[in-house]
Amino acid sequence: MRSAWVLLVVAAFFATPGLAQSSKTSQSKKTAEENFGPKEYSSANFHLVTDLGDKGAEELLGRLEVMIKFVSGYFGRKNPRTIDMYVAKNIASWPEAVTSKMDPDGIQSIRNEAGVTLGMTRRSGTTGRAVDAIAVVYAIADHGTPQHEAVHAYCILSYGTAGPVWYAEGMAEVGQYWRADEKGVNAHEVVVEFLKQSKVKPIKEIVDNPLETTGDSWQNYASRWALCHLLGFNENYTQRFKPLGLSLLAEQRDISFWTVYGTQSKEIDFEYRQFLKDLEPGYRVDLCSWDWKARGKTLKGKTSHKAQVKAGRGWQPAKLHVTPGTEYSLDITGEWKLSKDGEPIGAGGDEEGKGKLTGILFNDYTLSEPFEIGDVETFSPPGEGDLFLRCADSWGSLGDNSGTLNLTLRLADGK
Repeated sequence: MRSAWVLLVVAAFFATPGLAQSSKTSQSKKTAEENFGPKEYSSANFHLVTDLGDKGAEELLGRLEVMIKFVSGYFGRKNPRTIDMYVAKNIASWPEAVTSKMDPDGIQSIRNEAGVTLGMTRRSGTTGRAVDAIAVVYAIADHGTPQHEAVHAYCILSYGTAGPVWYAEGMAEVGQYWRADEKGVNAHEVVVEFLKQSKVKPIKEIVDNPLETTGDSWQNYASRWALCHLLGFNENYTQRFKPLGLSLLAEQRDISFWTVYGTQSKEIDFEYRQFLKDLEPGYRVDLCSWDWKARGKTLKGKTSHKAQVKAGRGWQPAKLHVTPGTEYSLDITGEWKLSKDGEPIGAGGDEEGKGKLTGILFNDYTLSEPFEIGDVETFSPPGEGDLFLRCADSWGSLGDNSGTLNLTLRLADGK
C-alpha cells in the first residue's frame, strides 16, 4: 500500500493571563521607534519570519538554537529539517503579500495572542508508522510561546507526533521555561501562584482525562508542566521518564504513564503534592527528591544513632522512628552556609532564624507540620513517625547552600 499524508496535527497554546498583556504593553511603548515590518531570517535549524527587527530576531533565534540543541540532545535525535516559524508582534500591520502565504488558523492564533503548530504526517500504508512530516509554527512574539511551539514542531518532524496531550503540552512548557545550565523552576509567577493556591489536580485526571485537549486552558497546561517537570528532574523518576517519552512518541500503545510508573504512583503523588505546596522560583526538584529507601529504626536503651543533614537539600531522613512524649538528646557538630559567600552558622541559624535545624515527621505518606529543633541539647517530637530534617531556608534558595551537620541522637533517659 502507498503511503499518504493522513494526519493533521494542531498543537495550540494560549498565553498565560497577565503575561501577554505585559508583553503587549512593553511592545506598544517601543512601537514609535521600532515599527518593524516582517522580514525573513535564518539559522541552522530555523527559518523565521518576524517583525521583531534585526536585533530581536537574532536574540530569538539564539534562544531557539540553544533550546533545540538541548531538546535534540535529550531525545537523542537530531532535528531532521528546518523549522518554519511566523512570530508576530503586530500581525495587523503585516502586508497581504506575506499573510497570503500563511495558514488562516495560524494567523487567527496570533491574533488571539497565542500560538499554534500546524503539521502533516505522512504514514506508511503498510505499518501506519510516520515516515515523513512537515510542521509550521505560528506564535505571538512573547518570550515563551515561540519556544513552546518549537518543541511541538521538533517532535512532529522527528517522530510524526507530539505524543498524548499531557506529555506533548507538558514537555512543550518545559521547553518554554528551560534555561541553559539551570535546573530550578522558571515558570511564570502567575503559573506558580495558581499551582500553589489551587486544589491539587489528581495525576490520573492529568494523564487520563479524555475531555482535555491541546489548547484547552492555561490552567491545564500549568498542571501538565508541573508533572513533567517533576518526573523529568526528580532523582526518583527521571531515569524512567525519558524512555517513557520515547515510547509515547513512537506510539507504542502498550506503554503508558501507568505501565511505567504504576508501582510508584503513591510515591509520585506524595512528591507531586509536596512540590506544589513548596513551589517557588528557583525550586530544585532534584535537591528535594524524597529518600524512599530510608527506614527509621527505634532507639532502645543507651544505644546511639548518627545522622547527617546537608544544607543544600530538602527533607533528609534521620533514619530514626520517633514517638511523642519521648525525649531525645542531641549532639550536633558542623556548620553550614546559606549562600556561596555567606557566613558559616550552626544548627541555631542566623540572627533572623534562617538556617535553623528543622524537623518533620513522615507517617504513611502524610507529613506533620514542620517543627524547629535548632541547637538544643534535647527535644521531644510532636507526634510519631520517621524523622526527617533540613536546613530552614527558602525552597528556591537551596542550590547555593553548602555545609553539613553531624548529629548523634540518644534516648535522654538512657533506658
